[in-house]
Amino acid sequence: MAALKMRDRLFAFAAERFGTKPEYLWSRTPDCAVLRCSNDKWYAIVMDVDGSKLGRPELGKVDIVNVKCSPMMTGSLLAVDGIFPAYHMNKESWISVLLDGSVDIEQLKALLEMSHELSGKSGSGRRMRTEPKEWLIPAAPAMYDVEQDFRRDGTIIWKQTANYIVGDTIYIYMAAPVSAVLYKCEAIEVDIPFNYDNGSYHIRKAVKLKLLHRFSAEDMPLTAMRELGVSAVRGPRGVPNTLSCRLRKLCTEK
Repeated sequence: MAALKMRDRLFAFAAERFGTKPEYLWSRTPDCAVLRCSNDKWYAIVMDVDGSKLGRPELGKVDIVNVKCSPMMTGSLLAVDGIFPAYHMNKESWISVLLDGSVDIEQLKALLEMSHELSGKSGSGRRMRTEPKEWLIPAAPAMYDVEQDFRRDGTIIWKQTANYIVGDTIYIYMAAPVSAVLYKCEAIEVDIPFNYDNGSYHIRKAVKLKLLHRFSAEDMPLTAMRELGVSAVRGPRGVPNTLSCRLRKLCTEK
């Protein structure tokens, strides 16, 4: 059966990625299994439930996995086919995902990784950053038409390779032949599970950016950035105070 196959594939991924195996804790529900982090907290619960528990009685008996997610992402995830408000869990920070193929295995893996990360941090004593930060990230004109996507609705989805939080300011530096900062954005959604792979480039987690300001290529070229403490932008990095002040001033001048 497709559901059982997807369940088994999920367990195989959990064993390989996190070294965790399913635990069957309840004799009354022998098919219900939990996956735990090293801090003993659950990061996934796999079970079969009646579709009516998800508001979809026509589905009959279905396999689902409950995973943890950021409350800021719940709304976006619930818009995805096959994802529902969590059954028997806190609906602000958990979701239920069908294991019938509606959500493909790569997306399921991304959701499981997100849940493991969130559950692993709970009670661990690590302090989460709460104060917004300014970032500078590179973009390659040949790979991605940023302007075209911004013109659509003023937002873009971007590969997340740093610890962004909602409210962070992100300046986009456009690489050669432009070689200048062109956009000021705000992170409005982070840690979005994302499945993209063209063989040479893949995205597993994304951030949603809202456009705040456009710069001209003459406003902050690389030559000026070097004088302000940034000689290259090869990946996400913090913005030095000298460059930050100048960029903020440019935003108020126009």
